[in-house]
Amino acid sequence: MKLEVKDITYSIDGKLIVDGVSLGIREGDFVGLVGPNGCGKSTLLKNIYKVYKPDAGAVFIDGKSTADMSSRETAREMSVMQQENNVEFDMTVYDMVMLGRYAHQKMFGTDMVSEREKVLAGIREVGMEGFEERSFLSLSGGEKQRTLVARALVQQAKLIILDEPTNHLDIGYQYQIMNILKRQNLTVFSSIHDLNVAACYCDRILLMKKGRIVDAGTPEQVFVPDKIRNLFGIDSSITINKATGRPNIMFIPQV
Repeated sequence: MKLEVKDITYSIDGKLIVDGVSLGIREGDFVGLVGPNGCGKSTLLKNIYKVYKPDAGAVFIDGKSTADMSSRETAREMSVMQQENNVEFDMTVYDMVMLGRYAHQKMFGTDMVSEREKVLAGIREVGMEGFEERSFLSLSGGEKQRTLVARALVQQAKLIILDEPTNHLDIGYQYQIMNILKRQNLTVFSSIHDLNVAACYCDRILLMKKGRIVDAGTPEQVFVPDKIRNLFGIDSSITINKATGRPNIMFIPQV
């Protein structure tokens, strides 16, 4: 599942938020989008998964424009886990995950036994077995995120878009969520707040600043002190994690 973004531009109230962004993500890659708050990461992702309609440019999945896809067709090709997941009314964990099967269900002839098996398999995959009848709103932050990952996985799309899936989670849950995502046979495009999480899990990193992609490469190529300073205005020291072979970023306080 290949994703192509060509010259996406998007403004809000006359202010340019995404400025002619083009990018390509190869099938099977795990790609991170990194940049300071307000640089346009979430807005770019919302243009990709059709919450926003771009002022100019287009998004393609395997060569087909998403503008020409229905909502159901898009959902079969691309699953999404948004940063904001405000639930208007409560439901069980099982029912929340079942929402991920919407794109595959027909008005008549859906095998609900098979659907149930898929949902339960997704719940097991994220370690939430035993929680099926729990109220979603009663869950901890990490449990909610694992449930939403399960919902995205049971959608069975080959491309998954995530907007800071580990934001506001403690370190244990952050790595637990990323481990779940990494072991899937999926193409993943995710904005990521924590640079060390991005360095540990991503095959490629895109650096975003002021609405533009300013650099791209492997974690080793982009997570270097001068590029981090240019992006975030802070000094850093880079070592190689002996266990993973990936960069480890340590920030230097300015005191």
